[in-house]
Amino acid sequence: MATKRKPSFNSHNPVNNEVIGTYPLWSKSEVNEAVAHAQSASPAWQALGFTGRKKVLLAWSALVINRVDHVAELISRETGKPVSDARLEVSMAVNHIGWAARHAEDVMRTSYRRPGLLMANMSATVERAPLGVVGVIGPWNYPIFTPVGSIAYALAAGNTVVFKPSEYTPGVGMWLEECFNEVAPFADIFTTITGLGETGKALCTSGIDKLSFTGSTRTAKLVAAQCASTMTPVVLECGGKDPVIVAADADIKRAVDATMWSAMANAGQSCIGAERVYVDEKVADEFIVRAVELAGSIHSGAPGDGSYGPATMPAQIKVIRSHIKAAIADGGTCVYGGPQSVQAPFVQPVVLVDVPENSTAVREETFGPIIIINRVASMREAIDLSNASHYGLGANVWSKRQGKRIASQLICGMVAINSTFSFAAVASVPFGGVKDSGSGRVHGPEGLLEYTFARTVVRTRFDLPLHFLSFKRRPQDDRLVIKVTKLLKGRLG
Repeated sequence: MATKRKPSFNSHNPVNNEVIGTYPLWSKSEVNEAVAHAQSASPAWQALGFTGRKKVLLAWSALVINRVDHVAELISRETGKPVSDARLEVSMAVNHIGWAARHAEDVMRTSYRRPGLLMANMSATVERAPLGVVGVIGPWNYPIFTPVGSIAYALAAGNTVVFKPSEYTPGVGMWLEECFNEVAPFADIFTTITGLGETGKALCTSGIDKLSFTGSTRTAKLVAAQCASTMTPVVLECGGKDPVIVAADADIKRAVDATMWSAMANAGQSCIGAERVYVDEKVADEFIVRAVELAGSIHSGAPGDGSYGPATMPAQIKVIRSHIKAAIADGGTCVYGGPQSVQAPFVQPVVLVDVPENSTAVREETFGPIIIINRVASMREAIDLSNASHYGLGANVWSKRQGKRIASQLICGMVAINSTFSFAAVASVPFGGVKDSGSGRVHGPEGLLEYTFARTVVRTRFDLPLHFLSFKRRPQDDRLVIKVTKLLKGRLG
């Protein structure tokens, strides 16, 4: 009797569509079992304490960076990005593992709070405790850096983790688990499950204690709805339409170089990549000339050939093409490239100018190597246009003297002044957005605290002759409380 074949799916190289590997489609029951195992392992992982977990995580980070060439090749095959870019991604991920491991104890240290005058006989503390099991659903555009921003921080905080990588990059997800298990003191601390949307849906309702999701806003809403059915809290890191503001006093040469890299690197497949530029009309012509010149020096191609790779997700090609056509139809001008630049699976650089703000190309995330440059009469106008978006992830500001003033008025989670992507590389600061760009934070102290809950402990240190919280409370006790409250004008805390 023939054995039943387990359902599976293939991972493909987006450059030539060749099959890289075959991976199992985890069923709902299998996902539930993986989560149950993670729940069983959770007490022992917590019992290791900060020192024990730090030792494991630092050993994992060392193993990852020592095998950077191997995993970079794998990332390159599954995403199509240049190996050099993949190496940079791995290095940044390792930095985050190390930061989380080294700082978890300080961030989660018990804090002591003042009990206030009426409760002066009490000791008040707030402890931070791990949630238990954290589910992570990762993206394909940065298949190691982005999920590690949740995985490492959740593990350092004392949680076990069940990770579902994107169906486009399952090999990287499996490699992460295998690498971790080489240094893990026991099984089921970190588990990778593979599959398509149904597997991710199963993880949402599997009994995890929190879900960390990175992906499109549309999918994030579906994920949040699934998690709401079981009251599972979520961290959502979604898309963006990140603006770049260029003031008249900016270093134009540097601003163009950084903005074009931000827009084109990784084939424009970065949630914090530059998509729209608002440049002071006094320097707009110079900015556009330099941008076109730089666009002409780069091209999309296979790893080892192109400055950046193909569109990893085939369906995105249709979106990119439609946004270019919409920008032109709405009155914008292609000063470099155009619809002909879309040569699936590759998209050559496209520079558009003077695209109306109501165009789909300006309003919606393109996720391709396209940059829109619009002139503005003032920084006030640039700020208003930047904020007039339903996204609010990141932004870049270029100015020698006005950077901080402009940054403080932007409605977004992160701003880089005279740089780009820098807030993703600094492990000590939180990463995340507002509005349709998501909720919650990864990285930094805030990222560690996302995977904990606060436990308040109030302890009686000595008895007072007054009994405020008792049926034995006397009228004179009430009068005393009112008198003191009036005297201190409510400042009893």
